[in-house]
Amino acid sequence: MKKQPTVLRVANWSALHPGKAIVGWFVFVAVCLAVGLALGNQRAGDGDFQVGESGRAEAIALKADVQDRPTEHVMIYAKSGALDSGQAEAAARDVTARMKQLPEVVGVRDPVTADSGKMLRVEVSMKGTKREAKDYIEPLLDETAAVQKAHPGLVVEEIGDASVTYGLEKQRGKDLTKSELITFPVTLVTLLVVFGSLIMISVPLLLALTSIVGAVGLSMVVSHAVPDSGLGMNMILLIGMAVGVDYTLFYLKREREERELAGGRLSPEALVGIAAATSGRAVVVSALAVIVSTATLFLANDTIFSTLATGTIVVVVVAMISSITVLPALLVKIGRRMDRKAQRAMERGKPLKRRTPEKNGRVWAALLKPAQKRPVATLVVAVLVMLGLAAPALGMELRVLNKDTHSRQIPEMRAYDRLNDAFPQLRGEHWVVVHGPQGSQGEIRDALTALKEKTKADPDFARTPAEVRTSKDGRTSLLTLRVPFKLGSDQAKDSLTHLRDDYVPATVGKVQGAAYGVDGPIAVDRDYLDNQNSKMPLILGVLLLVTFVMTVLVFGSVVLGLIGVVLNLLSVAAAFGVLTVFFQWGLASTLFGFEASATSEIGSRVPLFLFVILFGLSMDYQVFVVSRIREAALAGMPTREAVMDGLAKSAKVVTSAAVVMVTVFSTFVFLHLAEMKQIGFSLAVAVLLDAFIIRILILPSAMVLLGKASWWPSTRLRRAAEAAEAAEPAAAPEAPVTDAPKVPVVAAHTR
Repeated sequence: MKKQPTVLRVANWSALHPGKAIVGWFVFVAVCLAVGLALGNQRAGDGDFQVGESGRAEAIALKADVQDRPTEHVMIYAKSGALDSGQAEAAARDVTARMKQLPEVVGVRDPVTADSGKMLRVEVSMKGTKREAKDYIEPLLDETAAVQKAHPGLVVEEIGDASVTYGLEKQRGKDLTKSELITFPVTLVTLLVVFGSLIMISVPLLLALTSIVGAVGLSMVVSHAVPDSGLGMNMILLIGMAVGVDYTLFYLKREREERELAGGRLSPEALVGIAAATSGRAVVVSALAVIVSTATLFLANDTIFSTLATGTIVVVVVAMISSITVLPALLVKIGRRMDRKAQRAMERGKPLKRRTPEKNGRVWAALLKPAQKRPVATLVVAVLVMLGLAAPALGMELRVLNKDTHSRQIPEMRAYDRLNDAFPQLRGEHWVVVHGPQGSQGEIRDALTALKEKTKADPDFARTPAEVRTSKDGRTSLLTLRVPFKLGSDQAKDSLTHLRDDYVPATVGKVQGAAYGVDGPIAVDRDYLDNQNSKMPLILGVLLLVTFVMTVLVFGSVVLGLIGVVLNLLSVAAAFGVLTVFFQWGLASTLFGFEASATSEIGSRVPLFLFVILFGLSMDYQVFVVSRIREAALAGMPTREAVMDGLAKSAKVVTSAAVVMVTVFSTFVFLHLAEMKQIGFSLAVAVLLDAFIIRILILPSAMVLLGKASWWPSTRLRRAAEAAEAAEPAAAPEAPVTDAPKVPVVAAHTR
């Protein structure tokens, strides 16, 4: 007897031992969470973010301990009217005294008055590096609050990189909670429409939620190998609910379909076995497609992309495990309960109600008719629509989203604006780092002096004294140059270009044997974007190849592999086009009232991340739909009839799954972070287009036109198609309930 696939063996065991499987699943989730909490979450360090010239310069500065310190600014200003200098100075003395007592603080500078005279600023330097500072910012914020309480006639507030990051993470947590509160009831209603049973809808929700919990714990463990940049939880929540419900939905619908067709002749164990052999296999293949596609993000060699990939992969793996282990056990338990209920009804003399196989109805018949009746026209029109939606993407502009693009509904961002309005020279900085050989200290000092003189004559630099910090051995120095413009402005970008291309090579670059570089927020943004753009061709090339190879391996068809790649590209391009119109062109501001800061340009990470994730999710629907078509073809249907039969059986579940995904992704549109808005919006649009245009119109039209050529070079499928076409004039064979030779051992249990 041929050995059964692992997926089928696991499902069989789960179906035959439901109690052990259910307990085992909850133990697995609990262990993942417990181990994760015990180990803690390993956050990415400074070295993990270093890219390009700015990264090299930062490494030099950190090694010599001359790096720019994390700085907080305590602002003191009047609630209304003119600022009372006496009260402001008293508050500043209070701030200074309190801050100096904190172990997190390494220095406090004398108060500085704004040119307008309306604000007094106290600069506080913190220990450690800029990325560490957010972890111990709370004591400083507490002291600032205490000063505010002691001086009620003034406004005393604190802002800086650490407090901004702290505020953004706090807001992100609130947003994610809000997202889940919206997603849960909408998903509940969608599943209720699909199943009409509270017991049945509890299964996908239970598995999705437990999968997320298990993935959270497991991601903490994985973070010790792949450090978390802080976005891992976002991905687990964004992807976890969507794929968790989807995978369960595919499995549940197939089991329910087989139950209705069997009419009580098969046991719950047998029904679950059939579902495992068909939809269970499709779920595993779909999950593997998402995992392999997402793994290409690691090629970017970027901490943030690695975090996004890790979070996605971990939650998809856990959701896949749940679908092949505990889900069969739950379905058997529910099936036995239904059978007992039916048996008691029969014993009381009530006739047993048998449900007829579910049909898609007139709406779905109308949607599927164009591809069946007019495949050429349907294909041409649908492709033109998708190309039209994709066209605006040609003008997409990318930028690294920074503090200037965050929502001003976040209190810390409003404070950040108030600081920069009063002290515009604090908007941006360049840090010129130079490390020279022994004995070059004087030469380095002269070169930095010359560099300062050059920038004084450049209007792109602030008219404030440049600051120099030198290491104890005198061999490493860091020069701070300020820029009074927004980080993403043309003036800020020009100032970096002048430094790197002209001023630094002409001064510091003349020091024999010196290593140097320009760091700072403006430089980091440019280097990050350049690094990403340099890696994009490799990632996209590998992604296209992987998608093609996986499709060929799963379906044995080179033609379907090529179709899958083309359709995925079409889906992604259309999503990018709609994203450009809504966010870059500003339509989202008009329709939804989004802030202009969130809709002016597209985040640099958004396209690459979406490209990879959408390829995986598109494969999700491709595998499920084509699997049903393939079943029908192997059962003896001609390709045209097999296409329509497969679509008729999968259309409702695919679109129901799409509704759940769109709901989950859409909630991220209402988050405060621009990048998450854009990612959520694009995913929702892409899934919607993929489910209703790609899978309902374009894919079936293409397969109907290609006929048996769709399966080339699969000999088995082409022979089945040719045999069906030869027999078609006599009588079209009727497809069996399922692919009989693949029914697992437990399917032998009949009534």
